[in-house]
Amino acid sequence: MPIFGMFIDPLYLIMLIPGLLLAGWASLKVKSTFAKYSHVRSSRGLTGAETARQILRRNGIYDVHVEETQGMLSDHYDPRSKVVRLSPQVYREPSVASMAIAAHEVGHALQHARGYTPLALRSAAVPLAQLGSYAPWIIMIGGFLLHVLELVYLGVALFSVTVIFQLVTLPVEFNASSRAKIQLAEMGVVSGADARGVTKVLSAAAMTYVAAAVTAIMTLLYYLLRLGLIGNRDE
Repeated sequence: MPIFGMFIDPLYLIMLIPGLLLAGWASLKVKSTFAKYSHVRSSRGLTGAETARQILRRNGIYDVHVEETQGMLSDHYDPRSKVVRLSPQVYREPSVASMAIAAHEVGHALQHARGYTPLALRSAAVPLAQLGSYAPWIIMIGGFLLHVLELVYLGVALFSVTVIFQLVTLPVEFNASSRAKIQLAEMGVVSGADARGVTKVLSAAAMTYVAAAVTAIMTLLYYLLRLGLIGNRDE
């Protein structure tokens, strides 16, 4: 486990360095890219809300609503309520960044309407992924304290659900961005410069999901190594 007694296992830190560095870079990249293109007005002057509604209408989707929500970069699509929720800046501002983010979230609504299988799998896995975000640590610590190796194995198995969730998330997010770019191009609402800005915003956002997946995978590999389930057993 990462923590043995009063010290942190150096192997854990070594294995997580790539994911942590990538996560830090991705976070800075998405914030700086969003900040840059949030000050670039879209050529058609469409806000994020207007962009989202136009895409929904042109695809014949009338049961999905677009609402404003609070929080910086809190934009998301809720498949249960069929609501695209956009942060205030994205919802209200006619910028390239707002247009890109809004189109991406509507991309998830298009996935939902078209029965995109990875989205259905991710939605179904959400409860297990939420459980897997905290339960494994409790179970594994309990296993070590009680010297019950079976509990440790159970904790690792539960954590693997989080890894699977992160991996399923990747095609969902990349596909939503692809749909967003296609929709904006077909609507004719992006010029050459706008299209490049949209691509940069969506690419930066995608890297945050890649970083999360890398971190989860490396953490799982660490557990498997320390338990001797792969490689040489650690005596």
